[in-house]
Amino acid sequence: MLTAFARAFKTPDLRKKLLFTLGIIVLFRLGQHIPIPGIDYKNVQTCMDLAKGQQGLFGLVNMFSGGALLQITIFALGIMPYITASIILQLLTVVIPRLEALKKEGQSGQAKITQYTRYLTIALAILQGTGLVATARSGSLFQSCPVGGQIVRDDSIFTTAVMVITMTAGTALIMWLGELVTDRGIGNGMSILMFVSIAAGFPSAMWSIKQQGKIMDGWLEFGLVILCGLAMVGLVVFVEQAQRRIPVQYAKRMIGRRSYGGTSTYIPMKVNQAGVIPVIFASSLLYIPALIVQFSNSKAGWATWISQNFVKGDHPVYIATYFLLIVFFAFFYVAISFNPEEVADNMKKYGGFIPGIRAGRPTAEYLSYVLNRITWPGALYLGLIALVPTVALVTLNANQNFPFGGTSILIIVGVGLETVKQIESQLQQRHYEGFLR
Repeated sequence: MLTAFARAFKTPDLRKKLLFTLGIIVLFRLGQHIPIPGIDYKNVQTCMDLAKGQQGLFGLVNMFSGGALLQITIFALGIMPYITASIILQLLTVVIPRLEALKKEGQSGQAKITQYTRYLTIALAILQGTGLVATARSGSLFQSCPVGGQIVRDDSIFTTAVMVITMTAGTALIMWLGELVTDRGIGNGMSILMFVSIAAGFPSAMWSIKQQGKIMDGWLEFGLVILCGLAMVGLVVFVEQAQRRIPVQYAKRMIGRRSYGGTSTYIPMKVNQAGVIPVIFASSLLYIPALIVQFSNSKAGWATWISQNFVKGDHPVYIATYFLLIVFFAFFYVAISFNPEEVADNMKKYGGFIPGIRAGRPTAEYLSYVLNRITWPGALYLGLIALVPTVALVTLNANQNFPFGGTSILIIVGVGLETVKQIESQLQQRHYEGFLR
C-alpha cells in the first residue's frame, strides 16, 4: 500500500489532483473554526467546556458539521442542507413526473436536477440557519450551561439577518468546494467533505474516553473501544463489498455483415443497497418528538412520556423504535431507488435476458424477489450497526457520544473505499499495482 501511495504522488496529474483535494480540505477545516458575527465566542467556549461532549439532540448535525454547529461558525450548518436536499429530490423523482422525465434525459436532465438541488439547499440553509439562531438565543442549544442564553449578543433583526446570511453563504461555499473536488480532485467532493467532518471528531472523542476511564487510567476502555471500532470497520467493509451477481446474457444480432451482442455480464445487487440513508432517516425522525417537547415546554402526560422514552437513547422503547425504523426505511429506500420493471424493460430493449428467466414481466418479478430477499440481511445489518453506540454507552457508562457510531463508520468506510478505488483505477491505467491486490 505504501508503494502504491508513493507511485500515486510520483504521477504528475494524479499528484496534482491529490494536492488539490488536500488544499480544499484545509480550507474546509479552516472555515469550521471561524465564528459568525454577532456571537459571544467566550460564552460559546464556556458552554462547550461544560458540555463535555453531551451534545443531546444536536449530536447528529454537529457530527456532520465537524463540530462547527455547536461552535456556531460560518460552516455551522455543514453538509446537512445539501444531503437533505439531495434526498428530498430523489424521493420527489418518484412522485413528480417532470422530475422523472428529467432523470431519464441523461446528463442534461441530471444537470437540471442538480440545479434544483442547489436552490433547495439554499432554502433549507436559510430555514436551518434561522432555527439555529433562535435556538442559540433561547439558550436551548446548551441547556445545562448558565450562560447558554447569552451566546447571541444582539437580538435585532439586522444582526439576525447577518448571522443567517453568513451561515447560508457558508453552505453555498461548501457546495462549491465539493463540486471543485469532484471536477478537479479525487473522489466525490461532497462525500470527501462529509468524511473529513466526521473523522475530525474522532481524536477528541477517543481522548475523552481515555480521560473518563477508570481502569488502568482509562487505557483499558480506550483499547476496548479501538478493538470494537476495528471489528466494526471489518464488518462494514465485508458487508459493503458483498453483492449478489445476477448473470445477464445478451443475444447475438447480425446487422449487415457485423455481429453484435453475444456477451455475458451481470447485475450487481449489493447486500446494503440503501447505504446509510435509512440510518439518517430514522435518526432524524426520532429527533422530532424530542424537539417538540423541548420547544413546547409542556408538562402534560404525553410530554413526560416522550421525555422518558425518546430523549435518552438507552431506553428500550427508543432502541426498539430506532431499529424498526431503520429496517422500514431500508426497504422503503430500496423500493424507490431500484425499479425492477425499468431494469427488465432496458434488458429486453437491448436483447438481454437472465438465463432460465423469460424476458419482460417474469424478469421483473425475479429481480423483485431477489431484491426483497437480499434487503433483509442488509436492513438487519444496518440496524445492528446503528445500535452499537447505544450499547457501548450503556456498557461503558460513558457520557459522551461513542466515536465509532454506526452512521459515522458507514460513511467513513464507504467514502474511503470509493476514493481508494478511484485512485487505484487511475494507477492501473498507468500499469501500476493498486492498493487492493
